[in-house]
Amino acid sequence: MSETLNVALGARAYDIHIGPGLLANAGALVRPFVPQKRVFVITDENVAALHLDTLRSGLADAGISMQALTLPAGEKTKGWPGLERAVEWLIAERVERSDIVVAFGGGVIGDLAGFAAAILRRGVDFIQIPTSLLAQVDSSVGGKTGINSSQGKNLIGAFHQPRLVLADTDVLATLAPREFVSGYGEVVKYGLLGDANFFEWLEKNGPAMAAGDQDGRIHAIRRSCEMKAGIVARDEKEHGERALLNLGHTFGHALEAATGYSDRLLHGEGVAIGCALAFELSMRLGLCAQEDPSRVRAHLAAMGMKTDISDIAGGLPDADGLITLMGQDKKVSDGRIAFILARGIGQAFVENQVDMAVVKNLLQDALKGR
Repeated sequence: MSETLNVALGARAYDIHIGPGLLANAGALVRPFVPQKRVFVITDENVAALHLDTLRSGLADAGISMQALTLPAGEKTKGWPGLERAVEWLIAERVERSDIVVAFGGGVIGDLAGFAAAILRRGVDFIQIPTSLLAQVDSSVGGKTGINSSQGKNLIGAFHQPRLVLADTDVLATLAPREFVSGYGEVVKYGLLGDANFFEWLEKNGPAMAAGDQDGRIHAIRRSCEMKAGIVARDEKEHGERALLNLGHTFGHALEAATGYSDRLLHGEGVAIGCALAFELSMRLGLCAQEDPSRVRAHLAAMGMKTDISDIAGGLPDADGLITLMGQDKKVSDGRIAFILARGIGQAFVENQVDMAVVKNLLQDALKGR
């Protein structure tokens, strides 16, 4: 049985459906949003090979036709060339403002297709059908869309809320183990930033969830979406509380940029390492107990995840180089880097006045471990 959450944004509110078999039932769920009985799907090669026929059939059951654009898989698609290709295809397909674009894939496709919809004809509605754990718990919810710049991640984009999110948990069975645990980096983030009880639940149930426990997956996705939906409803445009969702991302985005947005470091892996570094920084600043960073790393290690900069293969910039990359983060204000720190597990907060000498020493120590 699927579960449904609502993102309470007034006239722009939408539902998130979570559970098995949603692709096969997509037509019935999507039908209220497609008056012209057609949708325009943007996906990637991996997802298309595995799931596009199932989605096509599910839509056809409700009399909805589908045109699809298949893009290369991988983070490098999320740039200007990929965006141009998507927008030009939608224009060539004569997509109208009353039509629906469907983002069918992981976070890369969700962000890129959502941004393409946001700028096409000054805004076309879209639906998110996320196919990775990372996208189901994070990037498909909340309306952040965009692409990467050569100078940093997600620096070009727009807030554009979806009309609907369908998180089919069956598709997670087709993820490679590394892709699944990468997405888990975003799941554990929610416990670390605001729900110590959820983090404790993950410590007990995370390994079984990774091994395929369906009920565990539904619970983890629901709780993650529930937390994000609540934060987004209170702070849609990230003027305050929503910044907490960036726990681990200030470090993680810099490491992704340093590795060229390549398979050397997946997004969720960067977030996991970033969360560990954020707790280490918090401890060094005297904000949290010494045991907290160790507990974070122990759980990530138990899940088979990267926990330190030393786990990243290949060369990296020095501490100053990483700090320069961190300076391109969207959360920089008046030249100061905003960090998400913690007073303990589940007690994150935003801090704009961090002593960068402490950050540099932390990064130097982390790089020495390589």
